[in-house]
Amino acid sequence: MKLDIYIPEELSDITLGQYQKFAKINTGENESTSFLLHKMVEIFCNIDLKDIAKIKYTYVNNIVSEINKMFDVKTSLIPIFKMGGIDYGFIPKLDDITLGEYIDLDNTLGDWETMHKAMSVLYRPVKFQKGHRYQIEDYTGMENDERMKNIPLDVVMGSLVFFWSLRNELLKNTLKYLSKEMTENLTTQQRATLVENGDGINLSTDWLKEILLDLKTLQN
Repeated sequence: MKLDIYIPEELSDITLGQYQKFAKINTGENESTSFLLHKMVEIFCNIDLKDIAKIKYTYVNNIVSEINKMFDVKTSLIPIFKMGGIDYGFIPKLDDITLGEYIDLDNTLGDWETMHKAMSVLYRPVKFQKGHRYQIEDYTGMENDERMKNIPLDVVMGSLVFFWSLRNELLKNTLKYLSKEMTENLTTQQRATLVENGDGINLSTDWLKEILLDLKTLQN
């Protein structure tokens, strides 16, 4: 039996909906490696599970290896992309985000199961564009969120990397600020004690770094 297999070459060849299906079963609990290999090929290559059993094991491994390589590629924010003949744009200015957008984003961005809802907040149809500047439609809620399951995965990953970098930079700036404030607010006696013990500003900095590490762990 001849079986034509489509192997995605880039993250843009995979949809968010496909990745959500895989993320739902890839929990690390009660699933064998063989099962996950089969499901990865089934979902990302659009092949019936019963047909995968007829493919050579070494070939399945090669397919999985090629798919895994895609996730090693560094992604960046994609401001505008086209889907279904419509241009979608990322929120041009996060400072102007509305309360409704913030609440819906905060409730959906941290879970793959609701990631399509988060994308419907971040990306909306472009209503005007001139050069690199553009405007998107006003936010009216997540009633059209299901269509965002078709969003290319590179767009999703790019937006997540963007938010991770933004939050990471914010945490770094907070660390520097708190370290400076703690040092400046020490009394003369406290400063003398710290210097005598050879700790100085490193004491407060190390403590804040531990907090930063904990925050990153929670974020991950």
